Amino acid sequence: MKYVCDICGWEYDENEGYADGGIAPGVKFEDLPDDFVCPLCGVSKDNFSPAE
Repeated sequence: MKYVCDICGWEYDENEGYADGGIAPGVKFEDLPDDFVCPLCGVSKDNFSPAE
């Protein structure tokens, strides 16, 4: 599943993870650390929505 930042459009793909942030492929969005922020604009997980 993919999640997109509502502010800037950056996308987190659970299948790919986020290597630059130390997040392995397969990590579910809800399992990201509570302090995870968008790497482009810095907003919290609350500002992400499932991608359509």
